[in-house]
Amino acid sequence: MEEEFRLYHRDGSLWAKGQQINGVSTGYWEWFRKDGTKLRSGYFTEGEQSGEWITYDKTGKVYKISQMKK
Repeated sequence: MEEEFRLYHRDGSLWAKGQQINGVSTGYWEWFRKDGTKLRSGYFTEGEQSGEWITYDKTGKVYKISQMKK
């Protein structure tokens, strides 16, 4: 069963959110800085990073796009 999963920084702010199936990351995930701006986003397939991953600068603009290898 797919369930939403969240991780938090020590200060309680959201660090990451995405989905997991039986404890394995799957689907779209996002990571955030402590100030709430998006840091990185991308997809997992059976626990492995897959496809396009985007890294954002501190203002939220796209900084880098990476293609994950299988």
